[in-house]
Amino acid sequence: MSLNDLSDKVGIANVNMSKIKNNKVNAIRFSTLAGICEALECEPGDILKYDPNGQSDEE
Repeated sequence: MSLNDLSDKVGIANVNMSKIKNNKVNAIRFSTLAGICEALECEPGDILKYDPNGQSDEE
């Protein structure tokens, strides 16, 4: 699924979905997370990872 398709299904701007995809956000609304999971037919744990140090993969 393209980023454009996913952002349309979730109902958020493409630029915001891109920020989520590229790990450029510090928080996400539960409604957005629910929309992503519904569109991708997954559970939150399938797309989220807990980092006890609060660092992204890019740091």
